[in-house]
Amino acid sequence: MNWIVDNPKMNVVVMTGAGISAESGIQTFRGTNGLWENHRIEEVASPIAFRRDPVMVWNFYLQRRKQALTCRPNTGHLAVAELEKWIRSAGGSFLLVTQNVDGLHSRAGSRNVIEMHGSLMMTRCTACGEVFQDESTDMELPPRHDCPDKGLLRPHIVWFGESLFPGDMERIESAIEMCDMFIVIGTSGIVYPAAGLVNFANRLGKRTVCVNKDAPANIDLFDRFIEGEAGSELPKRLFPEK
Repeated sequence: MNWIVDNPKMNVVVMTGAGISAESGIQTFRGTNGLWENHRIEEVASPIAFRRDPVMVWNFYLQRRKQALTCRPNTGHLAVAELEKWIRSAGGSFLLVTQNVDGLHSRAGSRNVIEMHGSLMMTRCTACGEVFQDESTDMELPPRHDCPDKGLLRPHIVWFGESLFPGDMERIESAIEMCDMFIVIGTSGIVYPAAGLVNFANRLGKRTVCVNKDAPANIDLFDRFIEGEAGSELPKRLFPEK
Protein backbone atom coordinates (compact mmCIF):
# COMPACT_ATOMS: atom_id res chain seq x y z
CA MET A 1 0.00 0.00 0.00
CA ASN A 2 1.28 3.43 -0.96
CA TRP A 3 0.40 5.27 2.25
CA ILE A 4 -0.02 9.03 2.33
CA VAL A 5 1.92 9.20 5.61
CA ASP A 6 4.21 6.23 6.16
CA ASN A 7 6.30 7.50 9.09
CA PRO A 8 4.84 8.89 12.33
CA LYS A 9 8.02 10.80 13.13
CA MET A 10 7.06 13.53 10.71
CA ASN A 11 5.73 17.03 10.90
CA VAL A 12 2.40 17.14 9.10
CA VAL A 13 -0.10 19.89 8.33
CA VAL A 14 -3.58 18.88 7.14
CA MET A 15 -6.08 21.34 5.69
CA THR A 16 -9.73 20.38 5.16
CA GLY A 17 -12.64 21.99 3.34
CA ALA A 18 -16.35 21.52 2.81
CA GLY A 19 -15.94 18.19 1.02
CA ILE A 20 -15.09 16.24 4.16
CA SER A 21 -18.15 17.54 6.03
CA ALA A 22 -20.51 17.10 3.08
CA GLU A 23 -20.17 13.37 3.70
CA SER A 24 -21.70 13.91 7.16
CA GLY A 25 -24.70 15.65 5.63
CA ILE A 26 -23.59 19.24 6.19
CA GLN A 27 -25.30 21.42 3.61
CA THR A 28 -24.03 24.75 2.36
CA PHE A 29 -27.50 26.34 2.26
CA ARG A 30 -26.74 27.32 -1.31
CA GLY A 31 -29.45 25.99 -3.58
CA THR A 32 -28.95 25.67 -7.31
CA ASN A 33 -29.68 29.38 -7.54
CA GLY A 34 -27.20 30.30 -4.81
CA LEU A 35 -29.86 31.75 -2.52
CA TRP A 36 -31.04 31.34 1.08
CA GLU A 37 -34.66 32.45 1.48
CA ASN A 38 -34.27 34.70 -1.59
CA HIS A 39 -31.06 36.26 -0.26
CA ARG A 40 -27.60 35.78 -1.75
CA ILE A 41 -25.34 34.10 0.79
CA GLU A 42 -23.08 37.17 0.77
CA GLU A 43 -26.10 39.17 1.95
CA VAL A 44 -26.42 37.12 5.13
CA ALA A 45 -22.73 36.50 5.79
CA SER A 46 -21.15 39.94 5.91
CA PRO A 47 -20.66 42.76 8.43
CA ILE A 48 -22.91 44.99 6.31
CA ALA A 49 -25.71 42.42 6.47
CA PHE A 50 -25.34 42.12 10.24
CA ARG A 51 -25.52 45.86 10.75
CA ARG A 52 -28.57 46.07 8.50
CA ASP A 53 -30.52 43.10 9.85
CA PRO A 54 -28.93 41.15 12.72
CA VAL A 55 -32.08 39.08 13.23
CA MET A 56 -31.98 37.76 9.66
CA VAL A 57 -28.29 36.92 9.98
CA TRP A 58 -28.81 35.15 13.30
CA ASN A 59 -31.69 33.12 11.85
CA PHE A 60 -29.40 31.94 9.08
CA TYR A 61 -26.65 30.89 11.49
CA LEU A 62 -29.02 29.29 13.96
CA GLN A 63 -30.25 27.09 11.13
CA ARG A 64 -26.69 26.14 10.31
CA ARG A 65 -25.93 25.51 14.00
CA LYS A 66 -28.97 23.27 14.39
CA GLN A 67 -27.96 21.29 11.33
CA ALA A 68 -24.36 20.86 12.49
CA LEU A 69 -25.50 19.59 15.88
CA THR A 70 -27.57 16.86 14.23
CA CYS A 71 -24.65 15.63 12.09
CA ARG A 72 -21.90 13.29 13.22
CA PRO A 73 -18.22 13.06 12.27
CA ASN A 74 -17.67 10.58 9.47
CA THR A 75 -14.83 8.14 8.88
CA GLY A 76 -12.80 10.89 7.20
CA HIS A 77 -12.91 13.08 10.31
CA LEU A 78 -12.07 10.09 12.47
CA ALA A 79 -9.10 9.11 10.28
CA VAL A 80 -7.63 12.62 10.57
CA ALA A 81 -8.01 12.50 14.35
CA GLU A 82 -6.29 9.09 14.49
CA LEU A 83 -3.46 10.39 12.31
CA GLU A 84 -2.85 13.18 14.81
CA LYS A 85 -2.67 10.71 17.71
CA TRP A 86 -0.32 8.42 15.76
CA ILE A 87 2.06 11.22 14.85
CA ARG A 88 2.10 12.97 18.20
CA SER A 89 2.62 9.72 20.13
CA ALA A 90 5.77 9.13 18.05
CA GLY A 91 7.14 12.62 18.65
CA GLY A 92 6.11 14.25 15.40
CA SER A 93 4.10 17.45 15.13
CA PHE A 94 0.63 17.85 13.68
CA LEU A 95 -1.64 20.77 12.86
CA LEU A 96 -5.13 20.57 11.41
CA VAL A 97 -6.36 23.66 9.59
CA THR A 98 -10.03 23.57 8.63
CA GLN A 99 -12.13 25.94 6.57
CA ASN A 100 -15.23 24.33 8.06
CA VAL A 101 -17.21 25.93 10.87
CA ASP A 102 -19.24 22.88 11.94
CA GLY A 103 -17.00 21.61 14.77
CA LEU A 104 -17.01 18.03 13.48
CA HIS A 105 -13.22 17.67 13.63
CA SER A 106 -13.13 18.47 17.34
CA ARG A 107 -16.02 16.11 17.97
CA ALA A 108 -14.06 13.41 16.10
CA GLY A 109 -11.13 13.85 18.50
CA SER A 110 -8.81 16.27 16.70
CA ARG A 111 -7.01 18.47 19.22
CA ASN A 112 -4.53 20.82 17.55
CA VAL A 113 -7.00 22.60 15.28
CA ILE A 114 -7.21 26.05 13.72
CA GLU A 115 -10.74 26.85 12.54
CA MET A 116 -9.67 29.54 10.12
CA HIS A 117 -13.22 30.66 9.28
CA GLY A 118 -14.51 30.47 12.85
CA SER A 119 -17.05 28.20 14.50
CA LEU A 120 -20.83 27.88 14.54
CA MET A 121 -20.50 26.85 18.18
CA MET A 122 -18.86 30.09 19.28
CA THR A 123 -20.35 33.55 19.82
CA ARG A 124 -18.59 36.91 20.11
CA CYS A 125 -19.59 40.18 21.74
CA THR A 126 -19.28 43.17 19.40
CA ALA A 127 -18.68 45.47 22.38
CA CYS A 128 -16.19 43.77 24.72
CA GLY A 129 -14.86 41.16 22.28
CA GLU A 130 -15.44 38.16 24.55
CA VAL A 131 -15.66 34.85 22.65
CA PHE A 132 -17.44 31.93 24.28
CA GLN A 133 -18.77 28.46 23.55
CA ASP A 134 -22.42 28.59 22.54
CA GLU A 135 -24.55 25.73 21.21
CA SER A 136 -27.93 27.31 21.93
CA THR A 137 -30.40 27.17 19.06
CA ASP A 138 -33.30 29.02 20.65
CA MET A 139 -32.71 32.57 21.83
CA GLU A 140 -34.25 36.00 21.86
CA LEU A 141 -33.09 37.83 18.77
CA PRO A 142 -30.95 39.77 18.38
CA PRO A 143 -29.04 38.49 21.43
CA ARG A 144 -27.07 40.78 23.72
CA HIS A 145 -24.18 40.12 26.07
CA ASP A 146 -24.36 40.58 29.83
CA CYS A 147 -21.26 42.77 29.76
CA PRO A 148 -21.48 46.39 31.02
CA ASP A 149 -22.08 47.68 27.49
CA LYS A 150 -24.78 45.06 26.74
CA GLY A 151 -23.04 44.46 23.42
CA LEU A 152 -24.79 42.88 20.48
CA LEU A 153 -23.69 39.27 20.06
CA ARG A 154 -22.66 37.88 16.67
CA PRO A 155 -21.62 34.47 15.36
CA HIS A 156 -17.86 33.95 15.72
CA ILE A 157 -17.47 33.53 11.97
CA VAL A 158 -15.14 35.14 9.44
CA TRP A 159 -17.59 36.81 7.08
CA PHE A 160 -17.16 38.02 3.52
CA GLY A 161 -15.03 41.16 3.63
CA GLU A 162 -13.33 40.26 6.93
CA SER A 163 -9.77 39.14 7.61
CA LEU A 164 -8.85 35.91 9.35
CA PHE A 165 -8.59 36.03 13.11
CA PRO A 166 -5.38 37.69 14.37
CA GLY A 167 -2.44 35.32 14.48
CA ASP A 168 -4.08 32.41 12.65
CA MET A 169 -2.30 32.85 9.32
CA GLU A 170 1.03 33.33 11.08
CA ARG A 171 0.52 30.07 13.00
CA ILE A 172 -0.48 28.22 9.83
CA GLU A 173 2.46 29.47 7.79
CA SER A 174 4.87 28.74 10.64
CA ALA A 175 3.60 25.15 10.82
CA ILE A 176 3.94 24.72 7.04
CA GLU A 177 7.50 26.05 7.21
CA MET A 178 8.32 23.31 9.72
CA CYS A 179 6.35 20.48 8.12
CA ASP A 180 7.46 17.58 5.97
CA MET A 181 4.08 17.15 4.30
CA PHE A 182 1.04 19.31 3.56
CA ILE A 183 -2.18 17.35 2.97
CA VAL A 184 -5.30 19.03 1.59
CA ILE A 185 -8.65 17.23 1.87
CA GLY A 186 -12.05 18.06 0.43
CA THR A 187 -11.42 21.51 -1.01
CA SER A 188 -12.20 23.10 -4.36
CA GLY A 189 -8.97 25.09 -4.52
CA ILE A 190 -10.75 28.37 -5.23
CA VAL A 191 -11.37 29.89 -1.77
CA TYR A 192 -8.58 32.21 -0.69
CA PRO A 193 -6.48 32.63 1.35
CA ALA A 194 -6.75 28.88 2.02
CA ALA A 195 -6.24 27.93 -1.64
CA GLY A 196 -2.96 29.85 -1.69
CA LEU A 197 -1.36 27.77 1.06
CA VAL A 198 -0.29 25.03 -1.35
CA ASN A 199 1.67 27.69 -3.27
CA PHE A 200 3.39 28.61 -0.03
CA ALA A 201 4.18 24.95 0.69
CA ASN A 202 5.53 24.44 -2.84
CA ARG A 203 7.88 27.41 -2.58
CA LEU A 204 9.32 25.81 0.54
CA GLY A 205 9.79 22.46 -1.19
CA LYS A 206 7.24 20.57 0.94
CA ARG A 207 5.54 17.38 -0.21
CA THR A 208 1.94 18.15 -1.10
CA VAL A 209 -0.99 15.73 -1.38
CA CYS A 210 -4.63 16.38 -2.25
CA VAL A 211 -7.55 14.05 -1.53
CA ASN A 212 -10.82 15.18 -3.11
CA LYS A 213 -13.90 13.83 -4.83
CA ASP A 214 -13.13 15.97 -7.88
CA ALA A 215 -9.93 17.50 -9.19
CA PRO A 216 -9.47 20.90 -7.49
CA ALA A 217 -8.88 24.08 -9.47
CA ASN A 218 -5.24 24.07 -8.36
CA ILE A 219 -4.54 20.37 -8.96
CA ASP A 220 -1.33 21.13 -10.87
CA LEU A 221 0.24 22.45 -7.66
CA PHE A 222 0.13 19.07 -5.87
CA ASP A 223 2.73 16.33 -5.99
CA ARG A 224 0.02 13.70 -5.62
CA PHE A 225 -3.73 13.70 -6.18
CA ILE A 226 -6.02 10.96 -4.81
CA GLU A 227 -9.47 11.08 -6.33
CA GLY A 228 -12.29 9.99 -4.05
CA GLU A 229 -14.31 10.89 -1.00
CA ALA A 230 -12.44 11.42 2.24
CA GLY A 231 -14.65 8.98 4.12
CA SER A 232 -13.66 6.09 1.87
CA GLU A 233 -10.09 7.01 0.89
CA LEU A 234 -8.58 8.20 4.18
CA PRO A 235 -9.25 5.10 6.31
CA LYS A 236 -7.43 2.89 3.80
CA ARG A 237 -4.71 5.27 2.57
CA LEU A 238 -3.86 7.82 5.24
CA PHE A 239 -1.40 5.88 7.43
CA PRO A 240 -0.43 2.25 8.14
CA GLU A 241 -1.88 1.81 11.61
CA LYS A 242 -5.31 2.87 10.39
